[in-house]
Amino acid sequence: MFVIAGVTGHVGGIVARDLLAQGKKVKVIVRDAQKATAWSSKGAEVAIGSLEDGAFLTSALRGAAGFFTLLPPHFAATDFYGWQRSTAMTIASAVKASGVPHVVLLSSVGADLDAGNGPIKGLFHFENALRATGTTLTAIRAGYFQENVATAIEVARTAGIYANFSPSADYPMPMLATRDIGALAAASLLAKPPKNEVIDLHGPAYSIRQVAEKLGAALGKKLQIVDIAPPAHVETLTKAGLPQQLAEAYAEMYAGFASGKIQPRGDRLVQGSTTIDEVITSLVS
Repeated sequence: MFVIAGVTGHVGGIVARDLLAQGKKVKVIVRDAQKATAWSSKGAEVAIGSLEDGAFLTSALRGAAGFFTLLPPHFAATDFYGWQRSTAMTIASAVKASGVPHVVLLSSVGADLDAGNGPIKGLFHFENALRATGTTLTAIRAGYFQENVATAIEVARTAGIYANFSPSADYPMPMLATRDIGALAAASLLAKPPKNEVIDLHGPAYSIRQVAEKLGAALGKKLQIVDIAPPAHVETLTKAGLPQQLAEAYAEMYAGFASGKIQPRGDRLVQGSTTIDEVITSLVS
């Protein structure tokens, strides 16, 4: 039995569906009882509860051969970093108490750093908390999500602009589709490594200019790239609706990437194959 968290998001749902398609026994964790039927109809066992509930999670994990987890986003948290640490410790405690032998974690490039990486900082603590439980940890340190382009679609469609927070709109960086993360996570659950492992997962490289051109073509318009200088990052993000603490966290992360401080430093690198053209087409349609 494999227990899968995050099935209502992009990655966890792919992990669960891949395993079910291979005839594996799967238990999915959902918060909302109304979403249980969709998964039970696919053949999954359903556990209804929250990753923040240690007693529930311990019970859900007992007897499992493997567990896929992540650190769920909670942008409305009053203390974002405090919530990350608390949730990570709750999940890790449940892993230890249940004795689940293998955990596959959706982590992030930069999770080897305890500072200067913004919201990725929570994954630094999460990785280490899981290692301390005695489970075998496969940490998939994913790169930049191709699906992040979704946040730009509304402004691109209505105002014809694409915001750029990186130092150069022409610098190519690896961009990864969530379907490739899910596929690797499912494969990792089925092949427990002999010891803890960190996998860097990247995708094809694109510049912001290329992304803007591809999104513009999908929308049927030419987009203007608007460069956001570092001093304006926090103000721009708060105006877009992010809480102050989270805006500051993202600004710190952008600075970490720009300086080269955030780099892949895992045990091995896996390359995703999905192109951003496929993702943009699905998002726009």
